[in-house]
Amino acid sequence: MKFNRVRAAVLRIVAPATLLLLGACATVQPPQSQHLQAADADLRDCAQWFQATDAAVDAAGVRDREASPVAGFPYLRSTRFLAALMPASDTDALRRTWLEQLRQVDLQARAAELRNLPAAQTADINQVQRCGALLLKRDLQQPELSAMLAARVPVADAYSDGLRIVGLYGLARIPFAGGVAQWHAEARAMFENSRKGEASAHPVERYAPAGIARYSRAEVAALLKRADPALGLLSLNADETSRLLVTYAPVFEVETTGEFDRPGALRWGGARHPVLDTQMPVVYQRLTYTRYGGRTLVQLVYTMWFGERPADKSFDILAGGLDGLVWRVTLAPDGEPLVFDTMHPCGCYHMFFPTRRAAAQPAPDPGDEWAFIPATLTRVQENEQIRLRIATRSHYLLDVGVQPVAAAARGYEMLDEQILRSLPLPGGGYRSIYDADALVAGTERGERFLFWPMGIPSAGAMRQWGNHATAFLGRRHFDDADLLERRFRLTLH
Repeated sequence: MKFNRVRAAVLRIVAPATLLLLGACATVQPPQSQHLQAADADLRDCAQWFQATDAAVDAAGVRDREASPVAGFPYLRSTRFLAALMPASDTDALRRTWLEQLRQVDLQARAAELRNLPAAQTADINQVQRCGALLLKRDLQQPELSAMLAARVPVADAYSDGLRIVGLYGLARIPFAGGVAQWHAEARAMFENSRKGEASAHPVERYAPAGIARYSRAEVAALLKRADPALGLLSLNADETSRLLVTYAPVFEVETTGEFDRPGALRWGGARHPVLDTQMPVVYQRLTYTRYGGRTLVQLVYTMWFGERPADKSFDILAGGLDGLVWRVTLAPDGEPLVFDTMHPCGCYHMFFPTRRAAAQPAPDPGDEWAFIPATLTRVQENEQIRLRIATRSHYLLDVGVQPVAAAARGYEMLDEQILRSLPLPGGGYRSIYDADALVAGTERGERFLFWPMGIPSAGAMRQWGNHATAFLGRRHFDDADLLERRFRLTLH
């Protein structure tokens, strides 16, 4: 059988690592530990194939960290959103639907990992499908399945308790609070200056989505109504997804004083870290979700990358390779934007821009970073779009405005952000832009040597989706499923 040949090849390649893992079966949690010893040869082979493949992935350093493996279930990976969707009841149909989502997340991650393996270690993605389905079918028969999943599906946060303990977080946060307050004041001042209509002191390049027709608000509402009733997730084809994302894509106005201000596509060159090709402006996009009042709301995410944040002085702890801006739109069921938020790909500078359909809620702990709101927006009408003004060099967001839809700008290409998990190498093969620690190599900032007591490893470095801690004071993640639910009272209708 082809399956047995592939399994044998993987086992030969990673025999030492595999034997170590098999010799330590006590550390492998059930039901995987049971499957490794199963009398059913097909079940046992699948469990061993997953273990051998994981050993190969880890040995090659190509582990993908966008989603978290579920201990004992090698064919499942969890996200903060999916963990929040965990069925409260044991309804078999609902539980299976939810588990299939976790399996698809694993399949997507493994497709990248297997493609990123060295050529001699390639494995067949079809075996992930076959073996995942087999193990899921068997595990659904486990009477203790719900208890095991409840304990293992939640995703650990991106903070290091060890760093906070060693760094005396309780004391160190006091001066950090002053720094956060200063940044808030400076950001508000930048927005106020922009609102006064003052012309930029620098040349401005304007970029708008190109080439695809927008949906009407009624068409968007119809798409959102197609979400499956169980989990609220959309099932759209590629064209529908692209058109939905174009409909809400912002216009970027970038102050441009050098090549470091020109957006582009991430590529692998001859270096250990990815570089930016600025021949064509590119915005990476993804469709994701949040929870509010027991409902699933659609979110659209847009990321523009820049080649670097250049130093403003001889010693600039914020300067470094690559930089960017992430912009997110949360939609009401009727297709109208409710609230916007933004950060840099490091998880830094998280800001919220609610519309009049989103009322801010007070922070439970005034000492934590909760929801910095430099501006509130009017309701965005069907024939309007968001305009973002971005500063030269620092790429700080200077202003957010609402304007009529216009095409008088240089068109940017929109690419699926998932491609960054496996990009072609110049000499053949593939590699993710993210290392196995979820960071982008070559983007380290000097601030990491000062900010580590806040518990964020390598603060300032660019990092993979699912790993963005966005607050130095307290705990907050860009992909927290209850991020908006805790901070705003939304008017959904």
